Amino acid sequence: MAGFLPALAQPKSEPRPQSEYPVATDARIEQNGETVRLSMMLSASVAVDAWVQASPDRVIVELPSTNFQIQSSAKRSAGFVSGYRYGLFTADKARIIIDLAHPATIAKAEVKTVRGGFGELTIELKKTARADFLAEAGKVLKPAPAIPAPASAKAAGETRRTIVIDPGHGGIDPGATVAAIAEKAVVLAFGKALKEQLEGNGRYRIVMTRDDDRFVSLGDRVQIGRGEQADLFISIHADSLTQAQEVRGATVYTRSERATDAEAARLAAKENEADAVAGLETSEELQDVAGILMDLARRETRTFTGVFARNLVEKLGGSIKMHKIPLRSARFWVLSAPDVPSVLIELGYMSSPKDAELLNSPEWRGKAVTAVSAAIDDYFARERASVGKAAESRN
Repeated sequence: MAGFLPALAQPKSEPRPQSEYPVATDARIEQNGETVRLSMMLSASVAVDAWVQASPDRVIVELPSTNFQIQSSAKRSAGFVSGYRYGLFTADKARIIIDLAHPATIAKAEVKTVRGGFGELTIELKKTARADFLAEAGKVLKPAPAIPAPASAKAAGETRRTIVIDPGHGGIDPGATVAAIAEKAVVLAFGKALKEQLEGNGRYRIVMTRDDDRFVSLGDRVQIGRGEQADLFISIHADSLTQAQEVRGATVYTRSERATDAEAARLAAKENEADAVAGLETSEELQDVAGILMDLARRETRTFTGVFARNLVEKLGGSIKMHKIPLRSARFWVLSAPDVPSVLIELGYMSSPKDAELLNSPEWRGKAVTAVSAAIDDYFARERASVGKAAESRN
């Protein structure tokens, strides 16, 4: 099924161990008149690049892969800077993204070597008029980096089903954050546990879109599924609703052009902003390069996706708390592969105190992982049975 259309994936570069990255500490941000200064101490002097970007207004600071050890109590806003975030961006780059409440230009962006071989990162921003900001943003168009998807490691003669597990967010994109717990960490722990359980039975070949704290663009997640010729693509998330802490429970989402309800549409819009969070300009999905073949693939994929999604809801519902509307659909970009059955599982709401407690519980995680694994087993068992019946009818 997944091989119906040509795969577009390429080899990905492997990251260095985080122990080899320069370490960033002691972040400080302060305002002085119409200037805001952000500084960090680094364990080594490194090269730095910075530029402004509009819609939304922000400053992007790029440096080599860095281990950010910034204290959680560090001040995050000052003057016209409404906040900043940081994290790994690619295998060899990190980013700091500074959100602007008012247009500003970069007065200084440097790493100065200080005593002991350490580095001091300084970013100075100066308030400016919108016309000047837009002119500056237009000078430097930073293309989206080529973050190549891994080449399929599927050996010739491989008969096991391939399942791609996609822990959402990562790196500079933390996802929902509640009480210093980031969604990216919760879903990565779940993804690793699911991988371990599925590999244990020897029936599946498992690929993860990320197995560490790195950023992976939405388009690259889709391409990994296609490049690996996946039989299933499972994206893992854990949302947050700031105005509705009583809402809780897991939900299974599929892709559709029209959302089943307003909440599903809101969630899809939020998840679709993942690339923008990392400072990327992104186009939604693959172009229709195969015409009728693409349409046929989408129809068949939609059928398989629906079967798996319903099975997943049934199995999860027998083990963990589900949302009152457990099966929904909306226009999720990460589910847009035309030839790979794809679902998105919201494990629960981190904004719910009860869900947040469960999401960080190894016991609850074990139950949920077992339920997802059972749904996968049942899905492929039904597929094998239907293929067998079709063969019998032809004889």
